Amino acid sequence: METGARIECGKDGTHVVTLYDTTLRDGTQREGLSLSVEDKLRVARRLDLLGVHYVEGGFPGSNPKDIEFFERARDLALETATITAFGATCRKDTAAEDDPGLRALLDTGCEALCIFGKAWDLHVTETLRATLEENVRMVRDSVAYLKSQGRTVFFDAEHFFDGYAHNAGYALEVVRAAAEAGADAVVLCDTNGGTMPHEVLRAVGVVHLETDTPLGIHAHNDAGCAVANSLLAVEAGCTHVQGTANGYGERAGNADLLTIIPALVLKMGRECISPDQLKLLTEVSHFIAETANISPDPHQPYVGASAFAHKGGVHASAAARLPEAYEHVDPAAVGNLARVVVSELAGRASLTMKAQEMGIDLTADPETVGAVLDSIKELEHRGYSFEAADASLEIMLGKRLGTYEPFFRLESFRCIMEKREDGRVMTEATIKIHVSGHRYIATAEGNGPVNALDRALRIAIGRYYPALDPIELTDFKVRVLDEKKGTGAVTRVLIESADGEKSWGTVGVSENIIEASWEALVDSVEYGLAHPRQDTDDLHGT
Repeated sequence: METGARIECGKDGTHVVTLYDTTLRDGTQREGLSLSVEDKLRVARRLDLLGVHYVEGGFPGSNPKDIEFFERARDLALETATITAFGATCRKDTAAEDDPGLRALLDTGCEALCIFGKAWDLHVTETLRATLEENVRMVRDSVAYLKSQGRTVFFDAEHFFDGYAHNAGYALEVVRAAAEAGADAVVLCDTNGGTMPHEVLRAVGVVHLETDTPLGIHAHNDAGCAVANSLLAVEAGCTHVQGTANGYGERAGNADLLTIIPALVLKMGRECISPDQLKLLTEVSHFIAETANISPDPHQPYVGASAFAHKGGVHASAAARLPEAYEHVDPAAVGNLARVVVSELAGRASLTMKAQEMGIDLTADPETVGAVLDSIKELEHRGYSFEAADASLEIMLGKRLGTYEPFFRLESFRCIMEKREDGRVMTEATIKIHVSGHRYIATAEGNGPVNALDRALRIAIGRYYPALDPIELTDFKVRVLDEKKGTGAVTRVLIESADGEKSWGTVGVSENIIEASWEALVDSVEYGLAHPRQDTDDLHGT
């Protein structure tokens, strides 16, 4: 079990910055954002691939969903990230070892724990209704108790910067109490999000002189300064940075960790993730946005679709000849593409690299790469998004290259919805399918059109493809792409599937939601059949 924070020196003697993601807790406090347990597990895996050091899973004492997440997260095979549980210090007038909240944290089995406590005297006396001395005792005893249980412990000094502005002496006393109790890092929180960058720089500089314990920063974006405050805090001595993917969070959001990371690596020369991991930045950003069912912000720094877009004309022409004169970093370094608003300017290398990940070699065929890239751009113009739909991208590549062999051919399908006397609403689907030279008609009921179509398809082709048995749909999302058209709008359907070993995403787009769903469903099934589980011996049956 880990007993120390990941604070160390890089090759040039500067401190390595530890990345702490709180999307799964703080990020989900954003209005309209909700993640299922499956969603949270998928996001945790992607953050691990990106190289994030700590992934905060939630508040185990607050709701059953977070409790289930921590139970299931024990089975995650993560390479870089440590799953972290979040909670509060012990209650006032309660011994740390008797506090149910601290016990809930320990019961998660997490190697790392993060607890928050008050650092603003106003909150202590008016919100907590405790004495200043009791609050310091709560902080000191809670950190010490959790450390005695062999855990890495981070202390979030809540409302630190407001507290420092009103009563600097007390805010520093709280920090010292956590540090002296053994906290692996004391995190200075701009909880209200209104602190200005120069104030952060000054305060962190003072605290840095007060303690040898590693310091962290947790900034909110209410004044639009969260990223700047985080970067200045690192400049002033912080070696632990907290934030959320895409800046999701309550009110105006949290510091965007996916903007902070490339700034640390490319602008400030700080070690936190590898260059290869940094190239996953755009993909991870869009994957999390799609998983949260939120449209990716095209103007988001580094990862937005417009982050390296050049308007047509002289500027675009010059950018094509000398991109470094018009782009503050190489788009490929963060996994993004440079483009102009009419004709695409780049993307061949990224497509070639993505194809190689799928076992498709395009390096010797630049004409095909260009044609495929044009096809992708056309599809994306129509509403497709392949960021969270790698399986559909692989199938589309196979079709363009002539290597795709369909497992079945659709003749037609029909869906009928019926509201029954007992109040239940059921859907009946009938499909006519050609498979292995035979024509089959299958009918099935489901609790919706996708469920009914899925069942009917399995009835029709299941005898030929045993590999279909373990494949199941684990998530289904619909997004309206042009809201102004109302019920006639184009919709995009994203389906997530799994077979017990791996998971994959597919996409379908149409003005008819059933057609879009069928398209995503077929891609899901065919990808699963093309990549069967290792324990499926005979793909095509006997």
